[in-house]
Amino acid sequence: MAGEVLVDGEKFNKAGRIVKFDSNISVIKKEIAYVSRGGEKLEKAIKEFNILVKGKRVIDVGASTGGFTDCLLKSGAEKVYCVDVGYGQLAWKLQKDSRVVVIDRTNIRYLTSNKFDDLFELATIDVSFISLDKVLPAVYNLIKEKGEVVALIKPQFEAGREFIQKGGLVKKAEVHQMVIERVGDKAQEMDFSIQGLTFSPLKKTSGNIEYLIYLVKNTGKDKINNFPQIVEEVVKQAHQELSPKK
Repeated sequence: MAGEVLVDGEKFNKAGRIVKFDSNISVIKKEIAYVSRGGEKLEKAIKEFNILVKGKRVIDVGASTGGFTDCLLKSGAEKVYCVDVGYGQLAWKLQKDSRVVVIDRTNIRYLTSNKFDDLFELATIDVSFISLDKVLPAVYNLIKEKGEVVALIKPQFEAGREFIQKGGLVKKAEVHQMVIERVGDKAQEMDFSIQGLTFSPLKKTSGNIEYLIYLVKNTGKDKINNFPQIVEEVVKQAHQELSPKK
């Protein structure tokens, strides 16, 4: 729900609850801080991973409406380059912002560093209908040494068809763990180091839980041996907090 439902002054969080026909029902609309709720996802990652955004040149891959971009600007980014395969989706207030460079109708996989004056210090990724292992190599070549990446992991686009249920749902915790570990392994093979992992505070309207991984390029650190244990704990916490209560 985008707001809070009050029934006779009591907060109702679960859809489908039966109420009396003469109950006093009201909706308190939640204030949305960004042009889309995607900004809330990135905000959590920035805070949890202690990422310094202020003064940085950032590339936002899969910018869409611009939730991530809006969050980056409000966090002090100097410039944000918005890349998307679509056209005209970016919120108008962001399109006209002098700190924003719009790069529409562009597939990140074919974008090279010679298009830009300099490499980026930070990249954010929120893509759909494509696996991150096809996106990360291009991003790697667009960021500086020790450049940072925050990527949204969407199990529904990482898992094989055999794991996807009706409506595009991927519910099983073990499948979430499998795809996150695979993304992490691929990232480390590319010479990224894993610096953090958390879950999105928001569920997709489809019901899917998503995750955010924090990577840094060429730190020289060894592969994290306990990553599966970290993943297991984050997935467990995500399902405890976001799955419907029985």
